[in-house]
Amino acid sequence: MDKRKIKEQIFEKIIEYYALKKEEERFVPGESKVHFAGRVYDYKEMITMVDAVLDFWLTLGKYDRLFRDAFSKFLDVKHVILVNSGSSANLLAISALKSSQLEHPLKKGEEVITPAATFPTTLSPIIKNNLIPVFVDIELGTYNINAKELESAICEKTRAIFLPHTLGNPNEMDVIMEIAEENNLYVIEDACDALGSKYDGRFLGTFGDFGTFSFYPAHHITMGEGGAIVTNNDSLSSIVHSMRDWGRACTCPECILVKDPNAMCPRRFSYKTEDLPEDYDKRYIYIHEGYNLKPTDIQAALGYEQLKKFPDFMKKRRQNFEILYDEFSKYEDYFILPYSLPKSEPCWFAFPITVRENARFKRRDIVQFLERNNIETRLLFAGNILNQPAYKNIAYRKVGNLANTNKVMKHTFFIGVYPGIGEEEMKYILEKIREFMWRYK
Repeated sequence: MDKRKIKEQIFEKIIEYYALKKEEERFVPGESKVHFAGRVYDYKEMITMVDAVLDFWLTLGKYDRLFRDAFSKFLDVKHVILVNSGSSANLLAISALKSSQLEHPLKKGEEVITPAATFPTTLSPIIKNNLIPVFVDIELGTYNINAKELESAICEKTRAIFLPHTLGNPNEMDVIMEIAEENNLYVIEDACDALGSKYDGRFLGTFGDFGTFSFYPAHHITMGEGGAIVTNNDSLSSIVHSMRDWGRACTCPECILVKDPNAMCPRRFSYKTEDLPEDYDKRYIYIHEGYNLKPTDIQAALGYEQLKKFPDFMKKRRQNFEILYDEFSKYEDYFILPYSLPKSEPCWFAFPITVRENARFKRRDIVQFLERNNIETRLLFAGNILNQPAYKNIAYRKVGNLANTNKVMKHTFFIGVYPGIGEEEMKYILEKIREFMWRYK
């Protein structure tokens, strides 16, 4: 029997195994957990991952190329670099802007504008690169910054804007990019929660110098752990490749040795440096302070199959969001509802809800009620991140009193809209929302 036949038998068994596993899954209202997010998959992901295992090319290989090509085509962006997490994507994006290979790199002590309502690994890369975060407030409902107020945060030290598209809701990118261009600022879009969201017909993550994405199981598609950086800039792509791969000078996105381990790279022994021997192997010449932040080809295989399902995922997320919006709109006296800007087409990560300060109940009341009934909730990440213990003593500047950020910290939470929430689960969620709200009629 040849290897191909054995593979086919293995794959057939995987299909059988998956069918048995699905038979065991059954939603029981009040007993089963309604998760706020999670991975949605079938036997195809399992087969593709096992195929990568059987090939035993554990580092990035053919599925890396397949995923990058598909992701690049989907977003209509030139360069895609896979990494081991969205957090690593953020770290590499801001680190790359300090590279000495750039004509105007960021320098120690210069400023980066970012919202105070954020996720830790959007902020930490700024601090770790010895840059100063400048915190701006957000708007209730969009949970993004007011783009028109950006200019008040800019001074002679400002060099970049690092913006998350909160929960998949697009920032006002035309205004932001205009301000950035007028002030010669770099722009990084943290689109980790925003895959599939568009602004003015264009996917988020493709406006700025860099866009970053996360493929953690809670996100729009998953690689288990994983992420990506995208850019249309050749130089920035090369710098990120270097920093991701130990900082070495060898930055070809398609290494000839991956395709043919017996081949000889024509540039391998011809890279000239001032202080190393002329014949020094380019693969051991380091031009940046780098890391090893690559995922595996097994993860890339999972991402490749997930991306094929993503159009259906987007549709389901939007449907679930609309169902929840229709329900909560009945109670606008109690809640501030989410909204998006006129040119926006969000692919929502979740459904954010802010309890009004004059409501007859507190956030903890509805959150604890939902959790007791096995409906998962989450707060809006770090709230005002300056109140978090890890960031109490950082150097920073802030614009205004961050009033809305503080309100979010006290009054906002979210529930899920991910594709794993089917009709039965959504019916149960609506029943429990009505049960809770009936108490306050």
